[in-house]
Order: sequence, then C-alpha cells, then structure tokens
Amino acid sequence: MNKIRYSPEAEQDLIDIKNYYELELQNPSASKRILSEITQRIRTLEDFPRTGRKLSAIIDIETNYRFLGCGNYLAFYRIDGDHIFIGRIIHNRRNYIAILFGALNSEDK
Repeated sequence: MNKIRYSPEAEQDLIDIKNYYELELQNPSASKRILSEITQRIRTLEDFPRTGRKLSAIIDIETNYRFLGCGNYLAFYRIDGDHIFIGRIIHNRRNYIAILFGALNSEDK
C-alpha cells in the first residue's frame, strides 16, 4: 500500500477550505462533509495511485503531476515510489494552472 504525504501548501489548502465553509459561510456541517469527501477520495490513491489523470495531458507543460477530482476540488499529486505526494488542493473553478505554475507564467512575460 502506498503512503500519502501532504505538502505544507496542501495542508494549508485544507485549512483554508475548512475556514471558508465554517467562518465565511457559517456552515460547519458543510465543512466537515466537504473535507471528508476530499480526504476519502485522496485515500483511494493508497491502493490506486494512477487513478488520477496526468496533468501534462491537458496542458502544454511537461510535469509528473497528476490530478484527482474530489467533488468541486482537484488534488494535484505525484507518485514517488510507494509515496503519493499531495502538492495542492484547489477548487476546480480557480485558475489552477496559474496557481501551480505561476512562476513559469511570469518568466514568459
């Protein structure tokens, strides 16, 4: 079985999602439900690490990241041996390419 590890950014993403639903929307039950959906979906990677789609299949940037739909969120991860490294968890309506590769975009200007 693969071991899942979260980057500090992914951990902060989960905190931000929790805070958004609990504090801004005043909906703690939605917060618990959504975080549970995200983490349960990510845990499926322990047994099926290649479930997610390759990010390089939809963008013109060579990367070893994959992504997995988790409700309205996308978990971006990479496989390193028997470890699954969760890099970011981003709402699917955000410009996740700019969030993930912002430094590359600014070099092109």
